Amino acid sequence: MRCEDVNAQLADYLAGELPEPRRQEVEQHLGMCQCCRDEADGHEEMWHALGGVAPGSADSTAMRARFAAMLEGYGHGLERARASRLRERAATAITRWWPRQPALQAALSAALLLIGVFVGRQTEPQAPPPEINAVRQELHDMREMVTLSLMQQQSASERLKGVSWSNQLERPGSEIVAALLDTLMHDANVNVRLATVDALQRFAGQPAVRRGAVEALAGSSSPLVQIALIDFMVDTKDKDAVDALRRLSEDSTVDEGVRDRAAWGVEQLSL
Repeated sequence: MRCEDVNAQLADYLAGELPEPRRQEVEQHLGMCQCCRDEADGHEEMWHALGGVAPGSADSTAMRARFAAMLEGYGHGLERARASRLRERAATAITRWWPRQPALQAALSAALLLIGVFVGRQTEPQAPPPEINAVRQELHDMREMVTLSLMQQQSASERLKGVSWSNQLERPGSEIVAALLDTLMHDANVNVRLATVDALQRFAGQPAVRRGAVEALAGSSSPLVQIALIDFMVDTKDKDAVDALRRLSEDSTVDEGVRDRAAWGVEQLSL
């Protein structure tokens, strides 16, 4: 059984829901594979921690208010859809009965312009109620909290999932950027750091991210991460990184492929 197969069945295994032949295969693999055993221990520890969290009491008043707000927003959407259908039907009827004479066309165009201005003012989209905005903000904050929590887990696969989730956040806050930089600097897993380099692409315009990439390059010993950071600097046209790349290209203790890539980066950023 491969590591990928075991990881896909860890949840059922820990829940005691695997059939007997599969359970024995998973246990046999865990006995031989330290990496998968650490992964299973991490999952089990997280499950126990979640099981110890006391359930919160439901705020029925707030829930009813949010539900009413969502219904109201749905009603606004229906009204706008009806107005749109009416405008389409009107356009079809006008096309069918549109006169051929230029003088009549000009007169009707002026009249329709006035009607359109009036109808447009009556059907302008309204701003969503404050309750809808509050629900959206709560969902946004919850997604950020889950992402930050995943990035702090002991399991490398959970941290990798957290980095991936950061790509799906709209308007991520400064805490997400800081967590990604910390992961890039200190995470022990190469795959997690490589994924973090990709996740930081969307924040490349921030000076702190560019400085963090240069610091991570100086402190990294993984050739894969070093090459990914060099490509990051070239893609973002970070000319402030030229000195760091030049030093790396001249360091005889660095992997030859990394030195060559750093020299290429210097050439690209010096154009």
